[in-house]
Amino acid sequence: MYKLLFLFSLTFLNIFANEKVEIYASKVETKGAIVNASGDVAVVYQGYYLSALKAIYNKETGELELIDNVRANQGGEYKLLGNHAKLNIKNKEKSFQPFYMLEKESKVWISGDSCKAKDNDFNIESGVVSGCNPNNPLWKIEFSSSDYNSESKWLNLYNARLYIYDIPVFYTPWFGYPLDKTRRTGLLKPTFGYSSEEGFLYQQPIYVAEQDWWDLELNPQIRTNRGKGIYSTARFTDSAVSKGELTIGYFKENDDYYTKNNLAKQIHNGFDFEYENNDFLNQWMGLNLDGQSGLYVDVGDMSDVDYINLSDNNTLNISTATQVLSRINLFYNSEDDYFGTYLKYYKDLTVDSNADTIQQLPTLHYHHYLETLLDDHVLYNIDIQANNKYREINKKVTQTNINIPISVHTSLLDEYLDATFTTNLYMQHSTFRGSEVISSGKYENGYTLKNDNTIDISTQLTKAYDDFSHVISFGSSYTFEGADKSTGFYEYNKEYCSVAANVDTSRCEFYNITESRRESQAYFSQYIYDALGTQIVYHRLGQSITYGNGKTLGDLENELEYRITKNINFYNNMFYNHEQKQFSKIYHKISYNDYGFNISLSHLYKDSFLDESSSVSYVEAHTSYLKTAVRYTYDSHYKFNAAYSYDIDDSSAARKKELGFLYTKRCWDFGIRYVEDLRPVLLTDGIGSLREKYIYFTISLRPFMESGNNPFFAFKLPDSEESN
Repeated sequence: MYKLLFLFSLTFLNIFANEKVEIYASKVETKGAIVNASGDVAVVYQGYYLSALKAIYNKETGELELIDNVRANQGGEYKLLGNHAKLNIKNKEKSFQPFYMLEKESKVWISGDSCKAKDNDFNIESGVVSGCNPNNPLWKIEFSSSDYNSESKWLNLYNARLYIYDIPVFYTPWFGYPLDKTRRTGLLKPTFGYSSEEGFLYQQPIYVAEQDWWDLELNPQIRTNRGKGIYSTARFTDSAVSKGELTIGYFKENDDYYTKNNLAKQIHNGFDFEYENNDFLNQWMGLNLDGQSGLYVDVGDMSDVDYINLSDNNTLNISTATQVLSRINLFYNSEDDYFGTYLKYYKDLTVDSNADTIQQLPTLHYHHYLETLLDDHVLYNIDIQANNKYREINKKVTQTNINIPISVHTSLLDEYLDATFTTNLYMQHSTFRGSEVISSGKYENGYTLKNDNTIDISTQLTKAYDDFSHVISFGSSYTFEGADKSTGFYEYNKEYCSVAANVDTSRCEFYNITESRRESQAYFSQYIYDALGTQIVYHRLGQSITYGNGKTLGDLENELEYRITKNINFYNNMFYNHEQKQFSKIYHKISYNDYGFNISLSHLYKDSFLDESSSVSYVEAHTSYLKTAVRYTYDSHYKFNAAYSYDIDDSSAARKKELGFLYTKRCWDFGIRYVEDLRPVLLTDGIGSLREKYIYFTISLRPFMESGNNPFFAFKLPDSEESN
C-alpha cells in the first residue's frame, strides 16, 4: 500500500513538475485518465493541507475533486470546510461548495453557498460573516457576495445586512474591513450623538496611511444645531530617534447658537505641534558626541477653551484649561556636565491681550554633576541658570542664578552616627529693560549674594525578627544664615517684598528671593517589612522651628502609609498649625482591591488661615474636597463603575459624577455610562462655567467595530450655567 501511495505521488509530481502536489489515501483505483482515491484522503498543495473522505483526479484536465467532510488549513491561519472542493492544478484555481472559513487571528468566520479562489483571492457567493459563536450568533452580517484577499487580509462585503440575533438593524451596499492590524487607509469607527441644544452629532474619522513613516487622521464633524468643523492629526517618524505630531482644528458656530449662548467667539480654531528627537546634535550637525542630546517641542495656540471642548465627543478624553503653554527644550548631557535651553510661552485665554504676560524666552541652564574630594568626604556641584523674562509691554528682566552647594560628610561612633555640614552659595543678578522710569532703585540693576549653612546629624537602626524587619531613623538639622549682600533692585525692595502682607505684584513680581532664616528640624521615620521584603508600614514625623523674634513652631507633619491587609491600603498626611491650634492640611485615602472590587475614597482638607480683610476669597483659601471611585468586576462579562467628586465648601466649583456598566463577551460589548462634569467656556463678559451631562453608549461588534475608550453614541442632556 505505501508503495502504491509513493508511486502515485511520483506520477503526480512528474506530470506537474512545477507544482508539488502530494496525495495520500488508503485506497487508490485508476481507470484511464481518472484516479479515484478513498478512505482518509490527504492532499498537500501550495501550502494547503486538505483532507476528505473521497478524491477524484483527472490527469488530462488537471482537476482534483474532494468530496465529503472536506477540511483545509493553510499555515494554521484559517480553515476551509465544505462537502465539495475542486482544485484545478493547471489553472491554479480552487472552488468549494458549500464554503466555510475561520480566520485564526481575528476569530472571524465566513460561510457561503460557494467559493472560487485563485492565488490569494477568494470570491464568495451568498453568505454570512460573524465574530461570534457560529451556533446562534448574537450578531451577523449577511451578504449577497464577498471577496477576500488572504495576503492583504482585506474583506469586502456587498449588499451587507447587519442582524442582532434575527433582527435587521442596518444595511449598506458595501462594507470593507481588514482582518488584521496592518495600518492602511480607510474609514475609522464613526461616533454619533444627540443633544437638545446642539442637535444631532456625527463624527467620521478618515485614516490615511500610504507610507510606513507617516499617517493622517481627518475627523470632520457636524452638530446640526450648533455648527460644523474639522480636526486633523498628522503623525510622522522621520528617523529612528525622532517623531512628531501636528493637530489642527476648526469649528464655526451657527449664528443662532452663537447669539443665544452669548459666546465670545463664533469661530474656534487652534493647533498643537509636538516633536521629539533623542540625538539631534549628532543627527543634524554631523557630530560624533558621546553624550546624549535631546530636543522636545510642544507648541500650540487656540482661540478659546471651546476649541478643546469641541475636539472630542467624549469629555473623559479631554481636559480643559484656561491657559496654553508652548515650550521648546534642548539639552546635551554628558557624564560630567549638562547644558540646556528652555523656551516657554504662556497664553491666558481669560484676557483679551497677553502683551503683559511674562514669557521665558529663553532660559539657559548649565549643571556640573556631583564631584567628590578628600576620599569622598567633600561633595559639591554647580548649577547656573540665566532666565530672560520677556513681555511686550512694561518691564522685562534677565535674571541669572548661581547655586553651589558644598557638603562635608563623615561617620561617628563606629558609624552609628552620620554627620553632614552643607553650605549653599547662592547669587542672583538682574538686568532690567523697558521704558518705565527707574525711580529710587525700584528697577535698578543689581545682585544679591548669600549663603545658608546646614548641620545634619542622623542615625539608622535595623532589627530583623522572625516574621518582619523594623527600620527606624532619627535625625535633626540646624540651618543658619551666613553672608548676605544686596545691591540695586534687591537692596531697595528687600524689606518691602519680604513681608507677605505688603506685597504689591507690580513692584515685587520679579522679586523671588527666599528670605534666609535660622531654622531647626527634627524628624523620625520608620519602616516595617514582612518576611518577603514587602513594605507594610511607612511612618514619618517632622517638626521645624524658626528662630527670629522668638521661636516659631512650623507645622507638625505626620505621614503614614499602612498596608493593613494584602488588599487594603491606607494613606494619611497631616499638618498641624501650632499657632492656630488647628490642622492646616489633612489628606487621607483608603483603597480596597479584592473579590472583583476596586474601591478608593479620599478627602483633602486645607486651610490657609487668611483673615477676613484678605483679598483672597474663602474658597481659594479653604479647601475640603471629597473624591471616591468604585469599580466592580462581577465576572468575565459584567463590569460596573462609579465615581464622585465633591467640593464640600463650594459645591458649584468642582463636582464630577460618573456611573456606568459594561457587558463583555468574546464578540461584542455593550455599556452605558452617565457622566456629569464642569467645564469652562469663554463668554462675552468673561469666563463662565457649564455643567455638562452626558449619557454614553458603548457598542462593540468585534472585530468590525470596537469602541475602546470611546463611546459609539453620546446623548447630551441640557447644560446648566454655573456662576464663578
